[in-house]
Amino acid sequence: MRRILVCLLLLVGLPGLVRGVEHITLDRDEGPRVASGRVLVTAQDGGVLLQSADGVLWRIEPDEIVKCSADDAPFEPLEPDELGRQLLEELPDGFNIHTTRHYVILHDTSRAYAQWCGALLERLFMGFYNYWSRKGMKLDEPEFPLVAVVFASREAYAKYSEAEFGTLADAIIGYYSLRSNRVTMYDLTGVESLRNAGNRRGSAAQINRMLARPEAAMAVATIIHEATHQIAFNSGLQTRYADIPLWVSEGIAVFFETPDLQSARGWRTIGAISPNRLGQFRRYLPKRGSTSIESLISDDKRIRDTRTALDAYAEAWALSYYLLNRHPRKYLAYLRMLSEKKPLLWDDPQTRLAEFKAAFGDDLREFDADFLRYVEKMR
Repeated sequence: MRRILVCLLLLVGLPGLVRGVEHITLDRDEGPRVASGRVLVTAQDGGVLLQSADGVLWRIEPDEIVKCSADDAPFEPLEPDELGRQLLEELPDGFNIHTTRHYVILHDTSRAYAQWCGALLERLFMGFYNYWSRKGMKLDEPEFPLVAVVFASREAYAKYSEAEFGTLADAIIGYYSLRSNRVTMYDLTGVESLRNAGNRRGSAAQINRMLARPEAAMAVATIIHEATHQIAFNSGLQTRYADIPLWVSEGIAVFFETPDLQSARGWRTIGAISPNRLGQFRRYLPKRGSTSIESLISDDKRIRDTRTALDAYAEAWALSYYLLNRHPRKYLAYLRMLSEKKPLLWDDPQTRLAEFKAAFGDDLREFDADFLRYVEKMR
C-alpha cells in the first residue's frame, strides 16, 4: 500500500511542477518490464493510463506497479523513422518500412502494394479533414505518426492478431487498435476470391484495377472503415479510451466507407448513401421496436452483440447520415461535446440519453418519427 501511495504522489506531482518522462516498473505475468511515457490519467486507487512515445496506451493496475520514477526530459513522440525502426523489432522478419506524409507503413508485401496502401490512406486522410473542415469542425494534426501494419498473407496476419482477437482474427479483414493506435491488415490482392485467373498484381495500376472491382468493394471498405477510426482518434474528433458512444464512432466510420478508387482526387463519394447499409436498415424496420433509437443511444450492447450487430450498424449509419444532413449544426455541437470527454470515465445510460436530448430535443418519439420519414425518402 505504501508503494502505491509513493507512486501516486510521484505521478500526480505538485501544483505548477512540470514533470518529464515517467518510468513505471511493472510486474506482469510475462515478467517485469518498464513502461515509459506521459501519464494521462491517475485513478484514485493508484491505477494509471500511460502513453508511450510510440502512441501506445498502457492501462496499468495498481498491484502491477513495482516502482515509479521520472526524469527531466520532456515527453516527445517518436519521429517516423524512429518509430519505424522500433516497430521492425516487434514484427516478424522480412518487414520493410514505407513512409508517407502522415503514415508509417510496415509491410512484408511488395513495395507496390505498400505504396498503394499509402496512397489510399493519404487520400482518406485528406478527404476526412476536408469534409469536417467544410462542416466547420476544427481538427488537430495527429501528434503521432499514423501506423499501418500490412501482412503479405492472411495466415500470418491472423497469427499476429490472435493476441488481440483470438480465433476470430481469421474472420476479420483489418482492424484499428485503440491500445496500440495502429491499423493492421493484409494484402487483399492475395485473396483468391478477389482474383480472376491470370490476374497480375505487380504494379499500382494493376492493384488498383483488381481492388476497384465490385467483388472487392466490401473488403476495401473495411480497410477504409478501420482507417477512419484511426484518423478520428488522432485528430481530436474523438479521444481514445473515452466513453464515445459506439453508434457515433461506428456511424462515422461507416459514413466514410465508400472509396472512389477510380478518382485520383480521392473521396468524391463521402456522404453517399450506402446501398448495403440502407438495405439492411430497411430489412430491420418490420421488427424494429418503438424504443430502438433509445436502446442504440443509451448503451453499446446492440452493436457489440453479434446477433444484433448488423442491424445496429445499419441504424448507426442511418442515424449519422440523417443528423449530418438534417441537423448538421446540432450534430457538430454534439460531436464537440463528446470530443471533450476524458479517458476511462464511463457514462451510465441515463447520462447518454440526457446528452442526446440536450443536443437534439427531449421528445425522442417525435425525433424518431422524423428520422424514419427521412430514411423512407432516401434513394
